[in-house]
Amino acid sequence: MENITRRRFIKFIGQGSAGLAISPLLIQACAPGTTDLEELELVGIEPTLRDEVVLADGLKYDLLIKWKDPINDKDFFGYNNDYTAFIPFSDDDGLLWVNHEYVDPKFVSGYFGDLARHRRQVEEEMLHVGGSIVRIKKKRGKWEVVPNDEYNRRVTAKTMIPFAWNEPIKGKTEAMGTLANCSGGVTPWGTILTCEENYENFYGDTHENGSHINSLYEWEIFYNNPPEHYGWVVEVNPKTGDAKKLISMGRFAHECATVKELPDGRLVVYSGDDKNDGCLYKFISSEPGNLEKGTLYVASLETNSWIPLDYNSHVRLQGLFESQTDVLVKCRQAAIAMEGSQLDRPEDIEIDPVTGGVFISLTNNIPKENYHGSILKIDETDGNYESLTFEWDTFLTGGEESGFACPDNLAFDASGNLWFTSDISGKFIGTGPYSSFGNNGLFVVRREGPQAGKVIQVASAPVEAEFTGPTFTPDGKQLILSVQHPGERSKSIYDFDFTSHWPEGGNSVPKSAVIVISGV
Repeated sequence: MENITRRRFIKFIGQGSAGLAISPLLIQACAPGTTDLEELELVGIEPTLRDEVVLADGLKYDLLIKWKDPINDKDFFGYNNDYTAFIPFSDDDGLLWVNHEYVDPKFVSGYFGDLARHRRQVEEEMLHVGGSIVRIKKKRGKWEVVPNDEYNRRVTAKTMIPFAWNEPIKGKTEAMGTLANCSGGVTPWGTILTCEENYENFYGDTHENGSHINSLYEWEIFYNNPPEHYGWVVEVNPKTGDAKKLISMGRFAHECATVKELPDGRLVVYSGDDKNDGCLYKFISSEPGNLEKGTLYVASLETNSWIPLDYNSHVRLQGLFESQTDVLVKCRQAAIAMEGSQLDRPEDIEIDPVTGGVFISLTNNIPKENYHGSILKIDETDGNYESLTFEWDTFLTGGEESGFACPDNLAFDASGNLWFTSDISGKFIGTGPYSSFGNNGLFVVRREGPQAGKVIQVASAPVEAEFTGPTFTPDGKQLILSVQHPGERSKSIYDFDFTSHWPEGGNSVPKSAVIVISGV
C-alpha cells in the first residue's frame, strides 16, 4: 500500500492535536526557525547500507552509553540493549531503564559453538542480559550518565525474582533471573514492566507431551531452571531494583506491556506474542495500583471481540487444562483453544494520544510470504479500554511503495505523529524482497500538514543493527533510542573479521549502545 492520501489519512487516524501544547520538536529541528509547522516539508533520507547512524538534515546524535561501560564500581551496562523507559525527577534529571535482550556468545563469553560448553561461559553470559538502571542528567543540552549514582544497578539472569502468584510455578516460588527482555511499559506508579520474549533460547521449552526442547544457548546444562520460569512480564521498581514476575499476564513471547489507566485507577495492559501466528492479548487488572490480579483476554479479529482466558468460565479450558495457573503457564495453547486470532508477529503496541486508538506493529510472517508486515489499528468500543468488543483496520502496509518493511517499535510524540523502527533480519538486509530498503531505520508518519500520512525515513542504523526502544524526553526535544546488535553476522573476534565497527570505528568490536537524537 502506498503512502495514503492526506484526506484518507486524516479521516482514518483523526485530525488535530487540540490541547497538546508541545510541538513536534524533532520535526521542527529539521528546519530551524520555521514557525509554520503544518507547512514544513520534512526531507527524509534515502535507504543506505552505511555502517553509521545516518540522520536527516537538522538532526544529530550523541552516544549516551554502550555495552560494557561501567555504571558503578561493580556493574556494567549489559549487551544488546532494547527497550528504554525514562522515569523523570525533572525535565533534566531522571532514571533510565534499558532492557538487555540476548547475548552473542562469541562476543560475550568467547564461545563459538565448536567446543564443549563451560559453566564459566554461561555464568558470564548471565550477567549481560536483564536490565540496567542508570541515572542520567542533561548538562548544557547533552544527556550524560551519572557515574556511581546510588540508583545505578543491574538486574540480570542471576537476580532471584519472586512469582507474584498464589501457587508455585513448577515447584518454586521464585525464579533465577530475568532474560530475553525485549520491550515493556511503565505503570502510573513509576515501575517498569520488562517483557521476557524469546525465553526458549536460554533454557529451552517444554513440549505439550512434557518432553524438553533444547535451548540455543544450552544454559540448562549447568542450571536446571524450568523453562516455565521465563516468558513473563516482570515488574521492576527502578529506585530499588525490587522485581516480581506477573503470572497474571500469561506466559508467551511478550514483546511489550503497554499500559492504559482506567478512570477508577485500574489498568489495561496490551501485549503481543512475537512469533509467527502469535496472538494479541490485553489484561484488565482487578484493583487500582496492582497488576497481580485480573483477567487476561485474547483478541479475535474474526469476531471483533476479546475472549477471556478464564479457567472457571470455560468448559473448553477446563477440559484441556488443570487450573488457571496451568492456563497461564500454557497461555499459547489456551489462546488457540479459545480461537484467538493468529497474527503476523504482533510486536510493539502504542496508544494514540489524540484519538486513543491502539496501534499494533505486525512485523512479518515469512512462512506465509508476508515479508513486509503492517501496522494494525484497533478502536475499542465507545473508546472504553475495558470494552470486550472493538473495530479494527490496517493503518499501513509495508512494501516498496510505502517505503518501509518489518515495523517493530512504535512511539507517538506529544503532537500525535507516529514514529516507528524497522526490524529486517540481518541475514536478509539488502537482499531479495528487502533489496530496496537498505539498513533498518527510524520512520515518522506526520499527522498534519501536506505530508500527513506519508512515511518518512529520518534515520538509518549501522550494518545489521536495528533501532529499538524509542523514548521521547519529557520536554519532547530529544529522542532516546537503542542501537542493537550492529555487526551481528560477524564471523570471528580474533582476526577482527567484523561486519560493523560501530560505534567506535577503526577495527573495533561492534557494540550495542543507547543514543540521544536531537536538533543540530
